[in-house]
Amino acid sequence: MKFYDCNTAPSPRRVRIFLKEKGIELPTVQVDLRHGEHLSDAFKAINPRCTVPVLELDDGTRLTNTHGIWRYLEETHPEPRLMGRDAEEKASIADWEWHMEREGFDAAGEALRNSAPGLKDRALTGPVNYAQIPALAERGRARAERFLAMLDALLADRPFIAGSTFSVADITAFVSVDFAGWIKLKIPDNARHLRRWYDAIKARPGTVS
Repeated sequence: MKFYDCNTAPSPRRVRIFLKEKGIELPTVQVDLRHGEHLSDAFKAINPRCTVPVLELDDGTRLTNTHGIWRYLEETHPEPRLMGRDAEEKASIADWEWHMEREGFDAAGEALRNSAPGLKDRALTGPVNYAQIPALAERGRARAERFLAMLDALLADRPFIAGSTFSVADITAFVSVDFAGWIKLKIPDNARHLRRWYDAIKARPGTVS
């Protein structure tokens, strides 16, 4: 297998943490997003969507999103389980992970991609250029602020996002909190539950950038 990564990007970081937690090592190719390598003809031949992460399987099949990569690796390297053991736990983790992505990761991305000068006309990922919309940057920031407050309330009575076990929901939430830092949002001083959880997750070896 071969993993297409970018060390500075938050999306493939979610896969890197997953790999570390599983103890999986893969040959890795770094894609230079800053200088537009993902938009080159050579990379479009690998992933026409012009995004990372990409996992190329032994038979040449390419998985081009985090969830597909997670699912394949969970099935081929079952332990430790990061996506649940029984039907109820799998459903709960998937449910919480979706909320972490939509309310946290996507919110920070909306704010950043619609405001950063270096992303002018690149408000959405992919091969097509889209203009920035300043109002969406403001909305994304407001959503990200609410996300941090929501996490603090959620974590008041549980050690991890989906309950008692570390899972992909924690991976997405953790990367989302760091991603919010890109738009100059930090964990509020009074968010002690969020801070306790964040520090515990940050101490795990897989979360090192």
